[in-house]
Amino acid sequence: MATEPLDRQTVLDLDPWLEPQVPAILHRHELFRKWKDTIQSAEGGYDAFSQGYKTMGLNIKPDNSVVYREWAPNAKEAVLTGDFNKWNRISHPMTKNQYGVWEITVPPTPAGECAIPHDSKVKISLIIPSGARVERLPAWITRVTQDLSVSPVYEARFWNPPAAERYQFKNKRPPQPRSARIYEAHVGISTSEYRVGTYKEFTRDTLPRIRDLGYNIIQLMAVMEHAYYASFGYQVTSFFAASSRYGTPEELKELIDAAHGMGITVLLDIVHSHACKNVLDGINQFDGSDHQYFHEGSKGRHELWDSRLFNYGHHEVLRFLLSNLRFWVEEYQFDGFRFDGVTSMMYLHHGIGTGFSGGYHEYFGDQVDLEAVVYLMLANDAMHAMFPFCITIAEDVSGMPLLCAPVSKGGVGFDYRLSMAIPDMWIKLLKHKRDDDWEIGNIVHTLTNRRHGERSIAYVESHDQALVGDKTLAFWLMDKEMYTNMSDMTEYTPVIARGIALHKMIRLLVHSLGGEGYLNFEGNEFGHPEWLDFPREGNGNSFHYARRQWNVVDDQLLRYKYLNEFDKTMNHLEEQYGWLAAPQAYVSLKHEVDKVVAFERAGLVFVFNFHPTNSFTDYRVGVEVPGTYRIVLSTDEKRFGGFDNIALDATFETTAMEWNGRKNWIQVYVPTRTAIILAKV
Repeated sequence: MATEPLDRQTVLDLDPWLEPQVPAILHRHELFRKWKDTIQSAEGGYDAFSQGYKTMGLNIKPDNSVVYREWAPNAKEAVLTGDFNKWNRISHPMTKNQYGVWEITVPPTPAGECAIPHDSKVKISLIIPSGARVERLPAWITRVTQDLSVSPVYEARFWNPPAAERYQFKNKRPPQPRSARIYEAHVGISTSEYRVGTYKEFTRDTLPRIRDLGYNIIQLMAVMEHAYYASFGYQVTSFFAASSRYGTPEELKELIDAAHGMGITVLLDIVHSHACKNVLDGINQFDGSDHQYFHEGSKGRHELWDSRLFNYGHHEVLRFLLSNLRFWVEEYQFDGFRFDGVTSMMYLHHGIGTGFSGGYHEYFGDQVDLEAVVYLMLANDAMHAMFPFCITIAEDVSGMPLLCAPVSKGGVGFDYRLSMAIPDMWIKLLKHKRDDDWEIGNIVHTLTNRRHGERSIAYVESHDQALVGDKTLAFWLMDKEMYTNMSDMTEYTPVIARGIALHKMIRLLVHSLGGEGYLNFEGNEFGHPEWLDFPREGNGNSFHYARRQWNVVDDQLLRYKYLNEFDKTMNHLEEQYGWLAAPQAYVSLKHEVDKVVAFERAGLVFVFNFHPTNSFTDYRVGVEVPGTYRIVLSTDEKRFGGFDNIALDATFETTAMEWNGRKNWIQVYVPTRTAIILAKV
């Protein structure tokens, strides 16, 4: 059945200002429609097309034979070789079909057992047109390992554990969360020891922390196998292999299943924006050509990332990428994806040296890579059609309109976008402005400046802000004294008092005002004392900064516990009232002199006093709904490292008189550098 064409009025109903761009939007939707119809007619639809991993690569059959298929159209000969045949390059030749797919069936042993032992090494040996022999790791391989004592190059392994050793999922996926509270995590750094952490340790030690903090989504970074640990997972070599640095595929499955048992949704950071340029253990020049999976020449190379760029307009590349998404959902039970580098994908300039002013012409002109945008439309359309629970998040700095609108309405189809301007704003403020000079109107504008009807994930800092070369928010606020004055046994200095107060206020403001979801990078909930830097040549291959110092939050003498407790309380309060799932806040006050912000969302009244010295008694705040209000959270509570200046048992009656555009007002006490949340009794 052919896909319905897009009607121009459907686009204008979403945003009438898009009228000049409607022809471009209709055109890209037409390209999407053609691809979807081609997949339907040639492959039987998304369902069949995205199951490539069940036919390509090494697949074991019920009789214990192994069928191996590999797309390598440029190759003249192909042989499967490995431990199983003592690396013989003659005994297991493959045959090629008209589409450039090579195939071989390895029959079981006379005893009926699989002839390729579990976890044994394999390769494909190819003769290319020049007559040269090249050897590659199978492109669809699900397990690769490194022996760094011999070589950093990965070796492919046939993963086929006996039935007793295969992980059996026990827990159902949790329902899609009403509000997205995301904990961005990296398994390798999740130990406080000077080494790479494991899936097992993450399951045992880190998952309970995440659950207790009130996060309901984990975004796992650097899982797809990557050549260089310090790349934070962004130089992917084997797209179907879970990183062996942290353990086995079965142990990752156990991690995800355990998270599901805690009611936590798990997203994978998917890297389809580029690929590692490695030839020996990547998919670059796989069949000896420059253009198999990627564009040829400069179009297929990212000059800043030093990596290869996919040819999203090729049928077999689409099979590879769409099957890759489905593989992670079905084999590992991931619940969705955070798509990395979406800006780089959507524009031919990859965002390099380009500032986006917000003018609509920037998003629909000649600089747009339509093939990449159409791939993203296909990916979102397919995943949401086949897996209604699937959540997709776009990492896009450009602000592409309709990025988070349904594909059927002319959008790209993501569920959320990351609000990347918000962390940048806080860093600039803390770097360049005194507290007295903060412009409250600009802060509120940055937090609320998002497209109506398209959901966004707000955050103060992600892994980007934690990496070396930058500093975490806690470090910007308190770095002068973090090593000397974070103990309750030391004086509560002005620097630490300010840092702890602002750390809480900034997080609460972003959480409650900035989006329809909230994200935190692991460790930053308690003001992690140091940045993130992976072992590399430049630091003597040190693990000193490639770990999370849980010891500081667990030490009851240190003040990190206060920030951790606040983060936990904030998340659990959101679970109770659901402000992230509620319509955008109504901001009634942005006072530049008083440095006060007041707004209402989800029936709650939020009041923030950012003034560095002034406290306000009987401060009048507009409230739409009349009644009696009480304080449900104060950032100044003792348990959060505050001064307990606010009586939490006080109640506030509304006065029926218009104030700041609201029908009623209440009067509250807001001390300096304090925020309060009020709820109707």
